Formats: sequence, structure tokens, C-alpha cells
Amino acid sequence: MLKILSVVGARPQFIKAGIITRKLREKGIKEILVHTGQHYDYNLSEIFFRELEIPEPDYYLGVGSGLHGEQTGKMLIEIEKILLSEKPEIVIVYGDTNSTLAGALAASKLHIPVAHVEAGLRSYNKNMPEEINRILTDHISNYLFAPTDLAVENLKKEGIIEGVYKVGDVMYDVALEAIKKVNERDVLSKYNLKSKNYILVTIHRAENTDNIDNFRNIWQALNELALEGFKIFFPVHPRTKKVINETGFERNSKNLILSDPVSYFEMLALEKNAKLIITDSGGVQKEGYFFGTPCVITRKETEWVELVELGFNSLASTDKEKIKREVYSKINTCTNEIKSGLYGKGIASNIIVDVFINRQRNEK
Repeated sequence: MLKILSVVGARPQFIKAGIITRKLREKGIKEILVHTGQHYDYNLSEIFFRELEIPEPDYYLGVGSGLHGEQTGKMLIEIEKILLSEKPEIVIVYGDTNSTLAGALAASKLHIPVAHVEAGLRSYNKNMPEEINRILTDHISNYLFAPTDLAVENLKKEGIIEGVYKVGDVMYDVALEAIKKVNERDVLSKYNLKSKNYILVTIHRAENTDNIDNFRNIWQALNELALEGFKIFFPVHPRTKKVINETGFERNSKNLILSDPVSYFEMLALEKNAKLIITDSGGVQKEGYFFGTPCVITRKETEWVELVELGFNSLASTDKEKIKREVYSKINTCTNEIKSGLYGKGIASNIIVDVFINRQRNEK
């Protein structure tokens, strides 16, 4: 029996791993699930396991927050011990976090094949720790599961051709399944919102939360939009909440509504029913697109370049006036039309698991 070890540690990884874990186990593949504890807030961790029916992790490392080197180093030490004990034939890593890099490095050093789900994404900004993580992970991976044609092309530019599979986006698979299980009306009622009558906001990246000038500009844009009559719903990430509390930033309008983090199912409902999303999250940019909700991105670049090129999403950086200008532009002009098949057909997880099964057959 093929034995696979999967490493997860942050919200987007729980989402992707949920469906692949289920498909692996349905096919009789033995999986060892390792949770690094990179995200340790309940609404960013355990609730995702419960909603997505992910089995309890076989190992929980409890690494928590810390400097990048410290966090990655702790994970490397612990994952290596597990790999030596469990002796898996493949290690699966997801996305671009420190958990991704630690899992890939530990496996590669022990000559265990690495499978990278969501390979080939590039923002071309090496100041982002995520960009370093994804580049290094791709260059030591044996199975590179790319979500789009552009991701495949990015890998080709870096000389990575072998082991590349264009499979579509696993998050699309999950979103299509999960939204059917959500009572959207109940979610909107819970937060006193009406469909297509609010702007949804998510801000959590270090480049925005750790740079006080960047966050101040975003905060001022949100306050001014709220004063101009837009209802803004902002589930606040723990890192972002700390910044707001420490700086004493105040809300100038009751239209700017702050909330604790929401669950994955709730987030999907909020994304689908929002008139617009303001975000620095890569995953939220895509999920918004899945449901026809455009995004204004508070970054200078994005991994999901195709959505900007389509005119569906737009980059506003952290310029207050540009954020507001893009919000008005998107609300007034965006057609909300999505391009069929851009992120696959909702079967990426099936294709990935079939690759592993075919490997097992070929080795017999």
C-alpha cells in the first residue's frame, strides 16, 4: 500500500488538504497527516478540520508564530523526526507558507519525493517570504501540480519541465462542494448583512500588517468608504487585530463593521454575496472569482495575474486614493463574468490522486 505524508499548517492548506485527504483515503492510500500549528487560532485551524471533515492530525507540532527562520527551523526539526519514523514514499506540501518549505526541505534531504500542490505560482516579488517559499519548493519537488497554464509556463521559464502536471485548482473543487452545504441566508442574517449590499474585507499579509504606513492607508480608505455610505464587513485576522489594538486606530463610521475571524463555510457565503471584496489574500482573490465577485487587491502584485489581465480583479497597492478609485470603478463597471475552465473543471483533486495511483501501478 502506498504511504503518503501530508504537511499542513495554515488556512489555505486545510482547505486544499481536506478534499485530497478524502480522495486518498477513498482509494485506500495510507496517509499520515502532520499539522505544524502555524495557524493556531481556532477559527483559523480546528474549525476548518471540523467543517471540511478532515481527520484528526496524526501529529500536531504546535509551532505557533515566530520569526521566519525560527518557525521554519522548528518545523524542519520535528518533521524530519516524523519522516524518519514513518518512512513515507511521498510527502505532499501545499501552497507557499513556512510549513510548505519546511516539509519540502525535510523530505528532499531524506530523498523522499515531494509533491507540491499549487506549483508554479509567481508574484515576482522576492521581498515576499511566500515567493521564496514557493520558488524553493518547486525546485526540489518531484510532482508539481500546477493550477493554470500560466503556472506551467512559469515553471518552464525556470527550467522545470519534468514532473509537471496541469490539474486545475483544488480550491475550486472544494468551493464547488462546500457552497452547497452552506445556508447563505443564515450566514447573512448572523452578521446583519444583505446580499450584494456590502464590501467584504480581508487584510492579513505581513507586508500590510507589519508596515504601519501601509496599514494606515488601507484603514483610512476603509473609513472613508464607510463614511461615503458603503457597508464594510471586516473579519479581522489575529495579526491584524493586534495592529489595530496597538496603534489605536479608530472607526469613524458604524458602516465599518469589525468581526472575529469567520469559518470557511461562512467565508464562502460572504464572498459569494458581497458586492465587492478588498483583500490581500491570494485564496480570497480566487474564491471571489469562483462566485463572480470582483476584488480590489491591496498589494503591488498578485500570483493570480490572469484575473487582473481579464479585468476582473485590480491591483491598488496600499494607496488610499487608488483603493477608493478602484472600488468605485469595479462597482460601476465590472460585469462579474467568469471565464469557463480557467481553474479546471472541479476535478483537480481526482487528477492528483490518480497520478499517485498510476505511480504505484507502474512500480509493481
